[in-house]
Amino acid sequence: MKRIRIVHSTAYHYHEPVRFGAHRALLRPREGHDVHIAGSKLSVEPRADVRWIRDVYGNSIAFLTFAEPGATLRLESEVDVDLYADGPIDCAVDPSAQWYPFQYDAAEQVEIVPYRLPSYPHDGAAVQAWLRELYSPGRTILTADLLNGLNGLVYRSFRYKRREEAGVQVPCETLRLGTGSCRDYAVFLMEASRHLGFAARFVTGYVQMGEGQHGATHAWTEIYIPGAGWRGFDPTNDKLAGSEHVSVAVSRDHEKASPLSGSWSGPAGAFDRMEVSVQVFGL
Repeated sequence: MKRIRIVHSTAYHYHEPVRFGAHRALLRPREGHDVHIAGSKLSVEPRADVRWIRDVYGNSIAFLTFAEPGATLRLESEVDVDLYADGPIDCAVDPSAQWYPFQYDAAEQVEIVPYRLPSYPHDGAAVQAWLRELYSPGRTILTADLLNGLNGLVYRSFRYKRREEAGVQVPCETLRLGTGSCRDYAVFLMEASRHLGFAARFVTGYVQMGEGQHGATHAWTEIYIPGAGWRGFDPTNDKLAGSEHVSVAVSRDHEKASPLSGSWSGPAGAFDRMEVSVQVFGL
């Protein structure tokens, strides 16, 4: 077990006071057998009522209702997290799914249907053509080898490019440009997995960087493997999601996993800038 602290600050600055509509914040890590929250606190400016719920995916969402206007909207989250190691994928896969292609068990198929349907069906032909470099129909391959190979192929096919714009690139755009952010890599891997018949979902969270570096918000993909469950693949770094990855939100589509969303009202041109700071470090 190791304990880390995640400090995440987001601030929106305006040239004059504006009114804020309801906001939703996804900042609290998803707890489970491998992740326990030891302590947390959330500070909000201006003053707001905070109501916590769990959404349809089991994510913890803070709904914020603001009582007064302000020239700055600031959220500061500090969470101490205990992380426990998980076993390797190839040791956990159910015998029925050791080799690909396989069929998901009938008892699970109803629940995973949404995660097997492509989010960008119009890009399907291009993604399937790209997949032929990795796998040709009719072959038999170890499931773990196929998924590790797919993760690595996404990593090698594109060049990382930091993007400040909201949203993601559709798979065809990522193929055309040959570049993308971690969000774009995660979406591409998610779609490619679905075209191979796997259940896959989008993940946002935090990643602990190397010695002397700050942590960062990050996005990756989880794929459902019989016997092993939902397992994380990080195509941006060509690795499996491990103890340095802390998931905050999962969803079928990336829009539902945005860390902070909401509205404001005021004069046109009132918005000035946004500042984000993330630190992830061991305790």
